[in-house]
Amino acid sequence: MDKFMRRYKDDFKDEFIKRIEKTYSRSIEYTSDVEKYSVLGEMIREEAMLDWKQVKRTVKENKKQVYYFSMEFLLGRMMLNNLINLNIYQPVKDALSELDIDLNELLEVENDAGLGNGGLGRLAACFMDSIASLGYVGHGNCIRYNYGFFKQKFENGYQVEYPQPWLLNTSNAWEVRKPNDRVTVKFGGEVITNEEGRPELVNYTPVDAVAYDMPLIGYHNNVTNKLRLWSAEPNMEVSYDGFQKYEAEVRDISNVLYPDDSTREGKILRLKQQYFFSAAGLAYILRKELSHYGNLDNLHKHVVIQINDTHPSILVAELMRSLIDEYHYFWDQAWSITTQTLAYTNHTILAEALETWEESIMSELLPRNYQIIQEINNKFIYELQQSKVSEEDIETMKIIKNGRVHMAHLAIVGSFSVNGVAALHTEILKADTLLPFHNYFKGKLNNKTNGVTHRRWLLNCNEPLSNKITEKIGDGWIKDLDKLELLKDTDIENDLNKIKKQNKRALAAHILEKEGIKISPDSIFDIQIKRLHAYKRQLMNAFHIMYLYNRLSTDHEFYTNFYPQTFIFGAKAAPSYVFAKKVIKYVNSIANIVNNDPLISKKMKVVFVENYNVTYAEKLIPACDVSEQISLAGKEASGTGNMKLQMNGAITIGTMDGANVEIHDLVGSENIEIFGMTVDEVAEARKSYNPKEYYESNPYLKEVIDQLTNGFFKDATKDDFLPIVEDVLGHDEYFVLKDFESYRIAQENINNKFKDRQLWAKMALGNIANSGFFSTDRTIQNYIDDIWKLDKIA
Repeated sequence: MDKFMRRYKDDFKDEFIKRIEKTYSRSIEYTSDVEKYSVLGEMIREEAMLDWKQVKRTVKENKKQVYYFSMEFLLGRMMLNNLINLNIYQPVKDALSELDIDLNELLEVENDAGLGNGGLGRLAACFMDSIASLGYVGHGNCIRYNYGFFKQKFENGYQVEYPQPWLLNTSNAWEVRKPNDRVTVKFGGEVITNEEGRPELVNYTPVDAVAYDMPLIGYHNNVTNKLRLWSAEPNMEVSYDGFQKYEAEVRDISNVLYPDDSTREGKILRLKQQYFFSAAGLAYILRKELSHYGNLDNLHKHVVIQINDTHPSILVAELMRSLIDEYHYFWDQAWSITTQTLAYTNHTILAEALETWEESIMSELLPRNYQIIQEINNKFIYELQQSKVSEEDIETMKIIKNGRVHMAHLAIVGSFSVNGVAALHTEILKADTLLPFHNYFKGKLNNKTNGVTHRRWLLNCNEPLSNKITEKIGDGWIKDLDKLELLKDTDIENDLNKIKKQNKRALAAHILEKEGIKISPDSIFDIQIKRLHAYKRQLMNAFHIMYLYNRLSTDHEFYTNFYPQTFIFGAKAAPSYVFAKKVIKYVNSIANIVNNDPLISKKMKVVFVENYNVTYAEKLIPACDVSEQISLAGKEASGTGNMKLQMNGAITIGTMDGANVEIHDLVGSENIEIFGMTVDEVAEARKSYNPKEYYESNPYLKEVIDQLTNGFFKDATKDDFLPIVEDVLGHDEYFVLKDFESYRIAQENINNKFKDRQLWAKMALGNIANSGFFSTDRTIQNYIDDIWKLDKIA
C-alpha cells in the first residue's frame, strides 16, 4: 500500500498495527471494533492537524477570521465525512480490507457527537464544513457536553428520556485537550470600585474552562479549521471547605445540553452555560489578538464573531466588560470595537425563542455584565429619544423592561449586522417582529437564506444517487452545486425511480431491524422529521392518517384506488413540553391500530422511529418520496430538512413558509404540492377564527377528533388525549383544523401523482436539478461577501 498519508514514514497498515499494539498491548486480531475505530480516528485526526499550520499562518498574514459561537453543533458521525474530505476514504478502506477489517463495520461503532439537538446545531455544522471547504478560516465555539440532548425511548407509546453519554463508549477520537488554553470564568460576587477608581468583581466563584479542539476539515483543499469545545472544571485555588458541592455545581455546567429550565435553578444553570462558553471563547480570542498585535484597537479588522441565535448574545456585555475592566478602554472606544466585531443571526419569530432573562437572575449570577447591560440600555434609550423616536417604539426596543433582559434586543443593538435565515422570515422580521429596529437601524437587517452541506447530505449519505450524478455530469457539482442544473439535459430521469427504490429497500431493512415494523419499499414513503413542536403541526399529519384509516375502513372504492403509503415520523420533544409528548403518544397509538389491522396495513403503515438523530436522518432522507413541511405559514424561520429532502429527490408537501417559499420559486409549482393559508391569510383569520366551526362542519375531521376521547384507542385512557382536544377546539393557535381540508386534498393529489412513475421521476428531477441554491457554500459565500469580509487561504 502506498504512503497516502503525509504524517507517517511507514505505510498506513504498518502504522495502524503499531498503534493498536502500543495502545492496547495486544495484537490486532484481539482488539474490538471500538478499539480499532479509536486508533483509526486518532490517525485521521493527526493527518488533518497538519493543515492547522496553514490556518495559523493567516494571523501572521493579517487575514480576517470568523468565530462562530453557537450553543449547538450537531455534527453527527465524523469518520466517513473526514475520510472523504481528506480524499483518503478509498485507500483507507482498501488498506483495512487487507487486514481483514471492514471499514463499514468500524463506522457503525461511532456515536453521534452529543453536541446538538435540532436545526440550529445542524446548520452550524453545515456552516463549518462550507467555511473550510471554500478555503476560509472560521472556527466554532461551543460547550463540550458530557451528555447529549437525551436518548429517546418509547414506553407505552410515550417518550421517555434517558441519558446520552456519547463520550463513554468510544471516547472522542477527534478531540485534542488543550490545557494551556485554560480560561477562568467568574460567576456571582459583587462589584466594587478599586483603588484605581475602576469597577472590580470580588468574592466571585471561579470556574475553569478547559479547551478541547476538534478538526473541521475542508473538502479536498488542505484547510482544517477547528471546533473549540469548553469543559467546566473546578478551579484548584478554591478552598477545600465545601469543595464537593462546588465541584458538583461546576461539573453541571458542561454536563448536559439544554438542562430543564422550568425551575429557577434550571434557569440559572442555562444562563451559566451561555455565559461560560461565551466568556471562555472570547477570552481566548482576545488573548490571541493581544499576542499577535499588542493591543485590541483593530480587533474588528482581524476578527468577526457571529452570534448564532440569542444563546451567546451575552457576548455584547462580555466584550464591553473585557475591554473596559481588563484592558482599560474608555466606554466609547469599547463600544466602537464591540459594535464593529459582533454580528447576530436571528432564527425565529416565536416569542419563546426570543430569549429573555429575569433581572434578578442576571444581576445575581453576572453582576458586572448586568451593570453594563443597564448602561447600554440607558444610553440606547437616550439615543432614541434624541432621534425623536416615538415613546411607543422606545418602549418596544428597550433592552431591559418589565423586570427582564431582552437578549435579542441586546444582540441587535450591539452588532453591526443582524440577519434572518430565509426571505420570508427576514421580511416578517422587518415588517413585524423587529419593525422599530429595522426603521431605526437602516440597512442593518439583512437576509442570508440557510442551506445544507450537500457533501454530507447528498455525496456521503446517498451514494447511489451521487454516483449516478457524477456519471452523468462529472464531479464538478461536489464543489459547485449549481452544476446540478446540467442534469436537466441528461436521461438520469430514467434512473431516479430505481435509485429511490434501492434506498427505500435499505431503509425498510433498517426499520425492521430497529423498530420491528415491516414496511413495503413499493409504498410511498411519506416522512416528517424535525423537532416536535405544535407549530410544525405533526398533529395535522396524524389527524390525516386517522382520516385515511377511517375512510379506508368504510369506503371500498377509496380503498381500491388508494396507493399504499407509509408514514414515517422522527422527532424528539423537549422533556418539559407536555403537549408535544402527547402528540408522540397519539402517533404511536395510531401506529398500533393501523399496523395491526389486517386490511388497512396492506394499504398503510405508520412508524415513529426511536431516538431520531443525524445518523438516522442519513438513512431516512435518501429514501423519502414525500417531504412533510407543513408548519403554519409565518412560523418556520427557514428549515433545512426541507432542503436536504428536496436535494435527494423528495417532493415537498408544504405551506408557503420558511424556505418552502424559495423552494417553490426554484422548482416551480408543478414540482411541489403547496397547501394552506399564506402569512397574510393567517393574520386575517386570527381576527375571527372559531375552530369549532371546522370541527362541526367537516365530518371527517369530527370523527377523527371524537376518536381521541371516545375509547377508540385501547392503549390509552379517555383522558390521555383530552389536552389535544382541548387545544384544537379551544383556540387551535396553529390553525390545524382550518388548514386540514386543504392538506387532505394536497395529500390526495400526491397519492394520485405517485401512480404515474414517469411523472414522479420528472418531479424528482425538477427538485434535484434546482437544489443548487440551497448549498451552504452559497450561504457562507453570502456571509463572507456581505458581513464577514474574509480572505481565502486556499
